[in-house]
Amino acid sequence: MCENHFVAQRIQVGDAESIPGGPMSVARSLLGHARRVTVLTGAGISTDSGIPDFRGPDGVWTRNPSAERTSNISQYLADPEIRRLSWRQRLDSPAWAALPNPGHRSLVDLERQGRLVAVLTQNVDGLHHLAGHDPSMVVELHGTIKRFRCWDCGDEGPMQAALARVRSGDPDPACEACGGILKSATISFGQSLDPAVVAAAERAATSCDVMLAVGTTLGVYPAAGLVPLARRCGAKVVIINAQETPFDSIASAVIRVPISRALVELVGSPVS
Repeated sequence: MCENHFVAQRIQVGDAESIPGGPMSVARSLLGHARRVTVLTGAGISTDSGIPDFRGPDGVWTRNPSAERTSNISQYLADPEIRRLSWRQRLDSPAWAALPNPGHRSLVDLERQGRLVAVLTQNVDGLHHLAGHDPSMVVELHGTIKRFRCWDCGDEGPMQAALARVRSGDPDPACEACGGILKSATISFGQSLDPAVVAAAERAATSCDVMLAVGTTLGVYPAAGLVPLARRCGAKVVIINAQETPFDSIASAVIRVPISRALVELVGSPVS
């Protein structure tokens, strides 16, 4: 167990100006001197790629609260209509056409500099992989939309194969191996995360000198708990998010500018 021997300095910024001694300057100094950076990303990093977040002012669940039911595992398993709605939503998901944005690519630059411990992502869109990360550097905490999995027998395959069946007229395709219920290989509310995935994320959080939390409300556990875990182990915390988070008070810098712009500015060459 790590002990926290540091007192956090909370700094906030409302624009992208790197004034001397200002918040962006402080954050860039922390990132520039860091040799081991762990990044936790949420839906906010993908909004510039055309994928809406869930809880923001224009979020999917904000505009259509009923859509949240499709992410509840008990309702998904019990209600065929919820499953049919889920499959229709998967067909129309903006993730299929989305491309990595400059924010994603900046994190790849951090990896190429040899300073990235891991990207721990709550996103299921696969954009970190598409941006060019070594797959071993990306920990998908909540799984991936790119594959399906049978709830009953565990059989899995590429999501596009299941979606082809939906397009052909099957509104709720069953597992071809056992007849069980299919869903995306993502973690729904009510499902437990893979213990091996959680362990990998905790190792990354406890072995960095800077934890960078990007585009996440830090309200969903256990992912949110990785930030205070890193802080207890001595890491400085930088938060980039449009709204307040529960852990702003332990961060060394809290930045509220467009994420892609912030990451491009912050993730420069390391300070020698």
